[in-house]
Parts: sequence; structure tokens; C-alpha cells
Amino acid sequence: METAFLIVPVLIALMVAIRIGAGVFDHSRINAYVASLGGELLSARWSPFGPGWYGEKRERIYAIRYLDREGHEHSAYCKTSLLASVYFTEDRIVRQSATAPPERESLVEENRRLRQEIARLKRRLGEE
Repeated sequence: METAFLIVPVLIALMVAIRIGAGVFDHSRINAYVASLGGELLSARWSPFGPGWYGEKRERIYAIRYLDREGHEHSAYCKTSLLASVYFTEDRIVRQSATAPPERESLVEENRRLRQEIARLKRRLGEE
């Protein structure tokens, strides 16, 4: 009887240690994947009931936030496991980068300004 009282806490401690170890490896795998895309991982939080959790036995789901190579901030869920790679679901931009490409109106204005400059330079070349 005393052995059962000893085995149960040891098994629980072992399960917790395995889960913590898996989380450490998952975080480094997710960070490496985001870095390979040219981004920067901001946060990764285990989300056991995230999208697609039903029926999953081996893959763990994380709610993540990251910056992409253009500086846009994303919110996404990702799945990973020891033998699987990382893949995203429900990836969406939550904040545009301050260095985002200019809006259409500013491009139209820049195009007009450049056409005027070309015309001015052509006139100048015609004078010489």
C-alpha cells in the first residue's frame, strides 16, 4: 500500500517533467522556424484546446505572436511535435509595420512627380 502512495507522485512528477521538456524543445523549434522565414518570435503560449485540438494526440498547439520580415505583427496558432515540423493555422496580421509599403494614393503621387521630373530632364537635354 505504501508503494502505491510513492509510485503515484513519482509518475505525476515524471509526466510534468516530460511535458516541460517537450515545451522547451517546442519553443526552440518554433523560434527556429520563424527565424528561418526571416521573422522574430515574440511569444509562444501552450494552447491545449486551440484550433484543431480535437483528435490530436501527439502534436501540441501553441498560440504565438511574431514579427514577419516586413515587420508586421502576426497572431497565429501553430502545431508541432517531436517528429513533426511546425505549421501555422489561423495566421493573421494584427498590426501593420510602420515601414509598410505606401498606400496607392502616395504611389500615384510619386508616379506623377517622377513623370514631371522626366519631362523636365528631357527638356533640359533638348536645350543642350
